[in-house]
Amino acid sequence: MTTPISAFRAFLALSSSILPVTAHAQDATQLPPVEVDSDKGADAIVTAPVTGRELTRDDLRRRQNSTSDTADLLRQLPGVSANAGGGFSSMPAIRGLSEQRLNITVDGHPIDMACPNDMNSPLSYTNPQLIQSIKVVPGVAPVSMGGDNIGGVIAVESAAPRFAIGPGGLATGEASAFYRTNGNGFGGSAQLTLANERLSATYTGSYTQADQYQGGSNRGLVRSSEYAKTDHALALALQSQVGLFRLKGGYHFSPYEGFPNQAMDMVSNKSWFLNAGYDGEFDWGSVKFTADYRDTDHEMNFLEDKLPGSMPMVTEVHTFSTALKLDLPVSPRDTLRVGGEYHHQWLNDYWPPVTGNMMMGPNTFVNINAAHRNRLGAFAEWEAHWSDRLSSVVGVRLDRVSMNAGIVQPYSTSMMNMDDAMAAAAFNAASHARRDNNWNASALVSYAPADGVAIELGYAHKTRSPNLYERFSWGRGAMSSRMIGWYGDGNGYVGNLNLKPERADTVSAAAEFKGADDAWSLRIAPYYTHVNDYIDATFVRNLTTMMGMPTPWVQLQFANQKAEFYGVDLSGRVALGRGENANGTDLTGSLTYVHGQNLSGGRALYHQMPLDVKLGIQHRQGKLEASLEAEWVAEKTRVDLTRNEPRTNDYALVNLRFAYDLGIVRVSVDAENLFDTGYDLPLGGISLGDYKANGVRRAVPGRGRSVNFGISASF
Repeated sequence: MTTPISAFRAFLALSSSILPVTAHAQDATQLPPVEVDSDKGADAIVTAPVTGRELTRDDLRRRQNSTSDTADLLRQLPGVSANAGGGFSSMPAIRGLSEQRLNITVDGHPIDMACPNDMNSPLSYTNPQLIQSIKVVPGVAPVSMGGDNIGGVIAVESAAPRFAIGPGGLATGEASAFYRTNGNGFGGSAQLTLANERLSATYTGSYTQADQYQGGSNRGLVRSSEYAKTDHALALALQSQVGLFRLKGGYHFSPYEGFPNQAMDMVSNKSWFLNAGYDGEFDWGSVKFTADYRDTDHEMNFLEDKLPGSMPMVTEVHTFSTALKLDLPVSPRDTLRVGGEYHHQWLNDYWPPVTGNMMMGPNTFVNINAAHRNRLGAFAEWEAHWSDRLSSVVGVRLDRVSMNAGIVQPYSTSMMNMDDAMAAAAFNAASHARRDNNWNASALVSYAPADGVAIELGYAHKTRSPNLYERFSWGRGAMSSRMIGWYGDGNGYVGNLNLKPERADTVSAAAEFKGADDAWSLRIAPYYTHVNDYIDATFVRNLTTMMGMPTPWVQLQFANQKAEFYGVDLSGRVALGRGENANGTDLTGSLTYVHGQNLSGGRALYHQMPLDVKLGIQHRQGKLEASLEAEWVAEKTRVDLTRNEPRTNDYALVNLRFAYDLGIVRVSVDAENLFDTGYDLPLGGISLGDYKANGVRRAVPGRGRSVNFGISASF
């Protein structure tokens, strides 16, 4: 356990190590990234739909010292929320549709789940201090942005390769460090690039660690919320006459991460990857090729807050992907975009026996045996610029998903494990091979009727096949089923071999208005999504103790249902004052409303964010930046009664941020939850770490006041 003094000393050591860094490097060129800028209007409908949003490096820099959780940073965007997990592993949701239904990529490469609780979510492998940008496109995303999703796209990008100008070399980089008072969180990152005109090599590394955090007001310690992780990567790039070649390899290690809302904690997560890519521009068009391989070894057990006891769980995953995309301008007006991709996932999930425990032995519990999920996809897309004010993009896509898994086994066939023994026999007797042919289509029209006005209409039919755990989890014992699920509700989940793919039809609109000289802006984006065969959960039985006593938990089985989502995202900005060199004061605001309903059961869907309103004042004067933020979240009364989802009260939070930017060195101080308001997370689930300690069933409390210090230096 890290003490406040030792943690602060670590922060000072990191700070002092980066302050003296100076170097004189030649000017460098940075290859232009693909920008998602929603202000471009009708001429950028594919790369920048009006409904799409982006967090730039400046946006991320303002908040990077306050969290190690990339998904938490996305909450500042209208329509985006985060389902609580570990300290760096929240699961993003877009317009009520959770991470499992999104296409999430890092530098254009997918990352699959490798845990029955989704503890190592895709964004957990990223660090806010090393991200260049994050682009978010809700449901009606062009088919060229990926398949096997119904909720939208989140694309995380690192900095593009940099090269020297002229015959000399280039040496440039940045280092940063931070300390957070709540939970004694500390860490840092480093980035170093060495390059000439043609070759570029960039190292990135980071470390972050924190103890359990304190809830606001009288909420007390939130158990099982500690974490630590480190990431290292080396990226190589070659700039040639025929295009840009990229190769990147990296290693991620987390020795532990507590999960307040899960029965288990993560006690080790090791993952290494190798990514390759090529980008070429030719007279006839452009080509983009990617390939990647990732190997992950994941282990779960109990950290100190959930002791005594032991229940080791192991997941082994390797994935391979490759994709090719061609942009073919066929006329000044029309562009044809075609491509294909292949994605392979292999997963082994088993639970070693526990010596001396009759219930967890003598055999290894085989949860998922050498399962694979292969997806082969192809798309065609037509983009047309009818005039300088009217554009459209229409596309179709087919993804063929094949899945299979081997035979399984329980800990034993004794009476104590009879539920699992019977379930294993039934599972092994069934055919496990499944194939889905998933058609997708999207159409977007963007029209700018006047200067400062952009209107977008869209429709999409998107399809997602079940993941390996939804389809192949089989345990029906109270304990074994409670090991499955990423919902943070304490309940048990059973897979379903007969699940059908989810099929979603989405209609959306967006309108953006901007005043002269960028004095104000307003964006309104309503939407409606109807999902056939939505994978929800149906009641199986109430769970009891070994002695037959009742518990707060139930057993559920994944099942296809009908569901709908509708809502609106609002955002706006008003310039209160403008000066020279980007000086000035802005008033910002946003509102997010979503309504998710299970139409088959006539009940609210799980983890739907209540009304969320944010206001902020941002001021910049010379080297000083300051902002005051307020967020109000309504009472959560629409809850999923099948899962016994907790209700939460409304609350208001205030954050204060200051930064002083000298160009080379930037120093920042933030006060989050300034008034130490006590509140419960609407998407936090049940605090199982607290339940294990004291038997009290409560929602996961939100973080109390934290003063966060950050420093960065570049050269």
